[in-house]
Amino acid sequence: MDALRDEEDAAAPLVAAPVASRRSPAADAHILSAAFLFVFSAYGAAQNLESTVNTKGDLGTVSLGILYTSFTLFSVVASPVVTRLGPKRALVVGSSGYVLFILANIVPTWYTMVPASLYLGFCASIIWVGQGTYLTSAALGHARDNNLPEGRTLGNFTGEFWGIMASTQAIGNLLSLALLRNGKDGGSVTGKNLLFVVFLGCMIVGIVLMCLLSKREEKGHNDSLHSSFGAMLKYIVAPLKDRRMLLIIPLMVYTGLQHAFVWAVFTKSIVTPVLGISGVGGAMAIYGAAGAVVVCIGYWIFDLWTLFSYTNSVNGSYCPGCSPILVASFLQSNGWSTWRSGSATHRRVMGCG
Repeated sequence: MDALRDEEDAAAPLVAAPVASRRSPAADAHILSAAFLFVFSAYGAAQNLESTVNTKGDLGTVSLGILYTSFTLFSVVASPVVTRLGPKRALVVGSSGYVLFILANIVPTWYTMVPASLYLGFCASIIWVGQGTYLTSAALGHARDNNLPEGRTLGNFTGEFWGIMASTQAIGNLLSLALLRNGKDGGSVTGKNLLFVVFLGCMIVGIVLMCLLSKREEKGHNDSLHSSFGAMLKYIVAPLKDRRMLLIIPLMVYTGLQHAFVWAVFTKSIVTPVLGISGVGGAMAIYGAAGAVVVCIGYWIFDLWTLFSYTNSVNGSYCPGCSPILVASFLQSNGWSTWRSGSATHRRVMGCG
C-alpha cells in the first residue's frame, strides 16, 4: 500500500492545474446584446428599405407581409423547438434566416425573396424565444451567484439588452444614409448592393459573437415535455387562459399595426417622395435615436416604480411583473416573445405562476 501511495504522489502534479472558469452571466448578457446589435442594425435598416428599393410588383412590401405572417404562425411552435435545440443553438440557427434574407436582397426576385421571407419567419420565431430564454437564464444565474433579488437583476439585464436594441435603428440607418446619399434615386444598383454586403458583414460578426456565448440550458426541461402533440398543444394554449395575457392582446395588435405603418407606409409614401430613397436612412435614424432615448427614460421610470411601489414587505424582493411599464416595453420591442420561452422560473419571477 505504501508503495502504491508513493507512486500516486509521484504522479500527482505539485501544483494543481487551474480550473477553467466559466464566463460570468453578466459577460454573456453583454455578448448577447452586442451580437443582436450587429445583426439587427443591419436587418432593421434593410427592412426599412424594402418598400422603397424593391418596388416592382410591390415585392418588398409583399415580402414583409409573408415574413411576418410566417413569423406569427411559427411562433406557435417555437418554444418546443428552442427547448430541443437549447437557447444558444437556437440563436445561431435563428440568425441564419437574417443572413439569407440579406443575400436575397442582393438579387431581389420573387424566387429569392419569397422563400427567404418564409424561412426568416421561422428563424425569427426561434431567435426571439431563444433570446428570452438565454437572457432570463443569465439574469437568474447572476442573481444566484451574487445573492441579488431575481426580479431586479432580470430588470437590469433586460434594460441593458433593449436599450442597446433601441439603438440599432439609429446605427443601421446611418449606414444606409452614408452609402445611399447619391441623389434622390438612392444611387446606383452597385451602391445598393454594397450596402447589403456591408449589412451581411455586420450579421456575420453578430453570429460569431453568438457562437462565443456560454452554453446555458434551462434546468428542469427535458424532451419529454413535448413528447406528444397533445402535450405540446396544451403547453402552447396554457398562457391564453391567463386573463392578463388576454388583456395585453390589444397592445400586441397595436404594436403590429404601428410597425407595419412605419416600415412600409411611412418610408414609401411620406419619406421617399420628399427626400428620396437616400433620405430613408436619415429619417429612420432620427426615429431610432428618439426610440432609444424613450427606452432609457422608460427603464428608469420602471426602476423607480418598482423601488417605491412594488417592494415585497416580507423579503424585500421585487415584483416587476406587476408593472404595466415593463409589459409595454416588452411588447413594443418584440420582447413579448420571451413569454413563449417555456421558462417556468421566468414566469415565476414575472408573477405569472
